[in-house]
Amino acid sequence: MKTLLRPTGFVDSPFGHDGKVARLAGGLNWFASVELIHDDGTRELVPVEGIEDQFDEAMAAAWARITAPRVPLNLGSRTIHLDQPQVMGIINATPDSFSDGGAYVDASAAAEAGATMAAAGAAIIDVGGESTRPGAKDVWEGDEITRILPVVQHLAAGGTAVSIDTRKSAVIEAALGAGAGLVNDVSALTHDDRSAEVVAAAGVPVILMHHQGDPQSMQDNPRYGDVLVEVYAWLDARIAAAEAAGIARANILVDPGIGFGKSVAHNLELLNGLALFHGLGCPIVVGASRKRMIGALSNEAPVDQRLAGSLALALKAAEQGVQLIRVHDVAETVQALKVWRGLRDQALTPRLS
Repeated sequence: MKTLLRPTGFVDSPFGHDGKVARLAGGLNWFASVELIHDDGTRELVPVEGIEDQFDEAMAAAWARITAPRVPLNLGSRTIHLDQPQVMGIINATPDSFSDGGAYVDASAAAEAGATMAAAGAAIIDVGGESTRPGAKDVWEGDEITRILPVVQHLAAGGTAVSIDTRKSAVIEAALGAGAGLVNDVSALTHDDRSAEVVAAAGVPVILMHHQGDPQSMQDNPRYGDVLVEVYAWLDARIAAAEAAGIARANILVDPGIGFGKSVAHNLELLNGLALFHGLGCPIVVGASRKRMIGALSNEAPVDQRLAGSLALALKAAEQGVQLIRVHDVAETVQALKVWRGLRDQALTPRLS
C-alpha cells in the first residue's frame, strides 16, 4: 500500500498564507497540514509548505487528485455543481427502512415528499425500493421496480434530479428509463454482475459505497485492522473495477458506507478522517443521517429524535469537503449548510485595507 495523504489543519481563509495552504478539491475548504499514512502503519504530520518536495510519483498523483476541482454532475437536464456541499434527500419507498419505513409506501405520498425535499433545497432525491438496514431481507426485483417506478417518473417529470438507490441491474434499467440520472449502489456494483455493464452503457454517474458483508450479517462483529486505510483501499479497487467495465472516472462517486459493516468506533474514525478519501479523486458522498451511532452516543435516542446528531455529522462532513450529504431531514440540513456557507463566504472575502 502506498503512502496516503489526509488533508488536515483546516484554516478559515487562505489570505496571507501564500504557499502555506492548499485548496481542497476546488471547494470552499483550505488546509495547512497533511497527515502522511505510511504503509507500515506509521503516521507523520507535515505542513503544506514545501510538501511537494517530499513526493514520489504516487504521492504527486494523489496530491493532484486532492486539489483538483470536481467535475459537475449531469443528471439529465440538471447540472449539480460540486464546489460546495449539496444535499441529497432520501425517499425510502419501502415498508421496512430503519428510519421512515412505511411512510412512503404510497407512491403519491413518496413523490409528494420528494418534491417537498427538492423545493426545500435538496439537489438530488434518492429513491429506493429495498431496505438495506441491518437484518433486512432481499426484495424481488419486480417488487422493487413496482415500488420505485411511479415515484421516479413523477419526480423526473417535474424536473427533479433523481438517483436510484438499488443493487440490481433490472431496477437500474427501469429507473433510468423513467428519468433517474444517477445510480446509488450500496454494493458498489458487486451484487449484480450486470450492473456495471448497464451503468457504463447508460453513461450515468454511479456512487460506489463501501460495505463489509451483506445486510443480513454486516453488523455481526465487523472487524478491521485500520478502518480508514482498508476502506480507502477497497474503494480504490472498486473504482478500478468500474473503470475496467467502461465507466468513466468522472462519473464515479465514493461513499465510505457509514453503518454498513462498521461499529460505532469504526464510523467515528471514518467521519474524523473523511478528507483522506479526496485522494481517490472522486466526489465523496456521506450518509450518516439518523443512524444508530447517533443513538449510541446520546442515551439511545430513538430514530425520530436524532435530528441534532444528524446535523452535527452533516457539518462534520462539510468541514472536510464532502460534496454530497445524504439526509432524511432536508430543510433543516439545508439551513445548517446555509449558515456554514455564510461563515465560509465571510472568511473567503478579502478585507479592504
